[in-house]
Amino acid sequence: MPKYLVQVNYVGEGIQGLLKEGGSSRKAAAEALAKSVGGQIEVMYFAFGEHDVYAIADLPNHQAAAALSLTLGASGRVTCKTTVLLTPEDVDAAAKLSPSYRAPGR
Repeated sequence: MPKYLVQVNYVGEGIQGLLKEGGSSRKAAAEALAKSVGGQIEVMYFAFGEHDVYAIADLPNHQAAAALSLTLGASGRVTCKTTVLLTPEDVDAAAKLSPSYRAPGR
């Protein structure tokens, strides 16, 4: 199953909800969200710095990842950045491809 890095920031009422409900509650909500699209949360951490949450999600496909991201953003209480993660074997396979490309102006 493809893996995705999900980076979340709480905003406005989302911060108030986190303070009221706690981190364990938010992890349970994240797990339920991933399960609802056929996936699971492999790991989830809260953090200081640029993002409030880092999670690795196993999701069935890009459509499921997009649905998860759109649902989070539509809540208005968090912002979300989702990144596709590649295995070393994925990169090996990509390196064996021979794409044809002409750079602009050449």
